[in-house]
Amino acid sequence: MVTVILDTVVYFLIGLIMMMLGYWLIDLVIPVDFPNEINEGNKAVGWVSAGIYAGLGFVIRSAIISDGAGEAAELLHGVLDTVTYAIIGIVSFILAYFLVDIVNRKFNFGTALKEKNEAAGIMIFGIFLGIAFIVSGVIQ
Repeated sequence: MVTVILDTVVYFLIGLIMMMLGYWLIDLVIPVDFPNEINEGNKAVGWVSAGIYAGLGFVIRSAIISDGAGEAAELLHGVLDTVTYAIIGIVSFILAYFLVDIVNRKFNFGTALKEKNEAAGIMIFGIFLGIAFIVSGVIQ
């Protein structure tokens, strides 16, 4: 029971840190100030933010499950794998954002988000979740 509690606390902290890091990094590369836009009620950016957290949470969950958490000696190995897969997820989200933005020449994600285009935010949410499913599938 103690091992399960320790694993839960460790993975909770690592997962939360990695999701916050992903949010921060993606905020850096998308030309919109996420905290400011959310403060102003920009639902499009809210959808993007939700996609980051939900997608990375799914990737992190898959990394934890594939590791078979539970043994104290394996905890460090599991945490390192989880961090590695989370970073792969973050990089994949960023690449997918830019690739889909390039392919969709009829509009620009950055401009659409600044204009509070909720449909664009939902689309990015979907892209992030789709990429999370792909990365998660590779992990498992």
